[in-house]
Amino acid sequence: MSPYVLEFSRIDKSSLPHVGGKGANLGEMTLAGFPVPSGFCVTTDAYRDFLAQSEQMAGYFQQLDAIQADQLNEIAVLGRAIREHLEQVAIPEAIRAAIVAGWKQAGEQEAYAVRSSATAEDLPMASFAGQQDTYLNVRGEAQLLQAIRKCWASLFTDRAISYRAKNRFDHRAVLLSVVVQRMVFPEVSGILFTADPISGHRGTVSIDASFGLGEALVSGLVSADLYQVRSGAIFAKKIARKKIAIYSLSEGGTVTKELPEAEQERQALGDAQIVELAALGEKIKRHYGSEQDIEWCYAAGRFYIVQSRPITSLYPLAHVAVQPGESPHLLVSFGHQQMMTEAMKPMGLSLIRTMFPFGKASVRAESELTATAGGRVYIDITKLFALKPAREKFPLIMRNIDEMMASAVEQYVQQETFIRGIPPQPGLKKSIVGFIGPILLRAVRNILFAPIAEARPKVEAFVENSVRRGREGLSGISGAERIIRIQEQIGSFMRSAFANLLPYPLAGMLSSRLLRVLISKWLGEEASDLMAVLNRSLPGNVTSEMGLMIGDLADAARPYPQVVELIRSGDPQRFRERLRQVEGGEAFGAAWDRFMGLYGMRCPGEIDVTRPRWRDDPSTLLPSIDSHMRSQQPGEHRAKFAQGAAEAEAAIREVVARLRKQPFGSVKAKLLSRLMYAFRSLMGLREHPKYMMIQHFGMIREGLLDEGRSLVQKGVLQSADEVLFLSLDELLQLTQGQGPSELAKLLEQRKADLTRYRELSPPRLMTSEGEILNGRRKQQDAPEGALLGTPVSAGVIEGIARVVLRPEHANLNKGEIMIAPFTDPGWTPLFHSAIGLVMEVGGLMTHGAVVAREYGLPAVVGIDNATKLIRDGDRIRLDGTRGYVLVLEPSKKE
Repeated sequence: MSPYVLEFSRIDKSSLPHVGGKGANLGEMTLAGFPVPSGFCVTTDAYRDFLAQSEQMAGYFQQLDAIQADQLNEIAVLGRAIREHLEQVAIPEAIRAAIVAGWKQAGEQEAYAVRSSATAEDLPMASFAGQQDTYLNVRGEAQLLQAIRKCWASLFTDRAISYRAKNRFDHRAVLLSVVVQRMVFPEVSGILFTADPISGHRGTVSIDASFGLGEALVSGLVSADLYQVRSGAIFAKKIARKKIAIYSLSEGGTVTKELPEAEQERQALGDAQIVELAALGEKIKRHYGSEQDIEWCYAAGRFYIVQSRPITSLYPLAHVAVQPGESPHLLVSFGHQQMMTEAMKPMGLSLIRTMFPFGKASVRAESELTATAGGRVYIDITKLFALKPAREKFPLIMRNIDEMMASAVEQYVQQETFIRGIPPQPGLKKSIVGFIGPILLRAVRNILFAPIAEARPKVEAFVENSVRRGREGLSGISGAERIIRIQEQIGSFMRSAFANLLPYPLAGMLSSRLLRVLISKWLGEEASDLMAVLNRSLPGNVTSEMGLMIGDLADAARPYPQVVELIRSGDPQRFRERLRQVEGGEAFGAAWDRFMGLYGMRCPGEIDVTRPRWRDDPSTLLPSIDSHMRSQQPGEHRAKFAQGAAEAEAAIREVVARLRKQPFGSVKAKLLSRLMYAFRSLMGLREHPKYMMIQHFGMIREGLLDEGRSLVQKGVLQSADEVLFLSLDELLQLTQGQGPSELAKLLEQRKADLTRYRELSPPRLMTSEGEILNGRRKQQDAPEGALLGTPVSAGVIEGIARVVLRPEHANLNKGEIMIAPFTDPGWTPLFHSAIGLVMEVGGLMTHGAVVAREYGLPAVVGIDNATKLIRDGDRIRLDGTRGYVLVLEPSKKE
């Protein structure tokens, strides 16, 4: 047969370059014996030779190269021009003859479905489904050739051009085959997903079904029945009202008909047929080894498969060990707790899994209670819920981290089926009490008895000693010895930090709770108002002090125009070097060096050890200094901090004075005075454990990259930073002369995975079966149309929204409200420039919320997709008391 035409029986997965994703899948299923209607493919060779007939396509491709995905008007004009042009280009005679010969061999009297099949389509990591056109019930030579020509032209529809531009596919590299498949005239048709596409549950087969051809369902013209099958049995059905159906015409083409009233709510498939179809879907999934999106139809008593493609929208599974009979395990996102939800490189994931203190075979091992999915770390919290108190209390603790996460946990762990499937955990209660008990007792002692003035010096001394010991431990060693020492150092870090540092900020948190209760009881007023004042300008907060030093850097730069220009437009990589060449550079450089000595190991997303630190790349820091200069007056940041501290002290004096006038007033005043003093002195210490951790991360990062440079010299790696695409154990093996086989191929795959993972939105909570759990937000008092979130810092403010996706792209001006996906200490420099804060994730005690309260900024967190729903330049009202954001005036920007 001609290279322009291939029968399904001659096609398998290796044929993809010639027949595209759809064609390759149909050939693969035909060879595997699945019930696929017969047919043939017009190959990409035919498309390429057809395109070669045009002298204008080279110019059109140059125009396509310059198109951006959001330039919809330009795409529409260019796409129409290309399609109209291609419909005038002659089909070469050799191609035409091959198609006609293939058609005659398949059966001239048959009707055919003609579909496009792109070479970048229906791949495991990218689906072009629906980007090109389909023509049904095509009859005769003339109709067939016209349908094929239209399929070729459909590679340049608006949606196809935009999709390729968005996903960075080269327009020249995507070729088109055309599938010509014998039509089946079904009684019922639809789509089967071997995993629930909504929840992500991998054990659920989800079937949509309607009468007639499936085009009515795919195009959204009709609602379909929904059937769901688990373990071979139907567990959910939703029968839709199906008003219309699409049927074939004898002369070719299709017609849309209204169904009789009696038919509209009839179940499209019987129960036995549903189970049979689900079993067929499972067989196809097993054949491909991945979850599938399958188009099917039912005619003359049997099912036919007309297409199968990978489901590319599912979030990857977190692989954890689940024993037979156990409940699906519950996994919580570590990134949402740490306010950094972006994908990490493998070394960053490995370091966190090694650092997690529970579920470890040894101090150097990665925790078995952690797993990775989509470049993020998830923690398996299932065993905890074998204890009834944990099922009751854990969701309450989680509310401080993320309200939606807490709600989802609460709903899930109370299900009887989940509880029954958790195996007994002997010794778990004793282990938890043994770990938490001493910490809690020390926290209570800190609240009531311990000399509070000694707390900060003790914490700072512990941090300093820990960092010094860590640096000494990694000094003067290399190779396997250094990697082993890194594993030991980070593997023992959290237990030491918890035991020695947590009692101080925990005492502050407990004091806060007690204060809220006692203030409401004794003073009869809203405790949150007073707590908002007490939260301001907490002493000893190392992250707040870092933010103040950013302001000092801005003030140090202001007198020197050349320094300011360097900050705004200089080369970040050579910033320190170029300071020496400008007026004022020496004075500013001294302040810069002091800052880097204290905080150079920090950066946005700092829990990912693979990220460049400020001392490596100050590009994320310089825009913050610039924003500060534009939004603050000299010394304003220090004055505001002092004012906040003065207001807090005044509030304490007022509360004490009022209590002294009450019965037993001296006792009440003494107790609340102690609690307020404990709260303000100890709460600020909550950032020290993170600060200590990031100092360890900084020295570990230097050690890892040094090992990378050594491996480059030995010819093992191409560049030093390739070590960041390995785990600690893999790097250890490399330093011992072993390591993964086909290392270059492994690194290439992991780099590609990271690119894909960065496009994913990680769920807060999911099960080991892939089911994404979404909680419910409490009903709130908010205006119609408001975006609802969790209130974390009281106050109401109106201003211009400034969407900041990354700190290095920040452009905050005076009077603007920052809209961010999340914030961690590396974002703190921007807080002085904003008048309010909105985040997509977070809770009452997460970083952004704490700093916002300390700075007196109204803040709302937990608004999903806030950075998309609120546009840059919108005028908004932010209510940090009731927890909502309302767009008052949309941005006039295009």
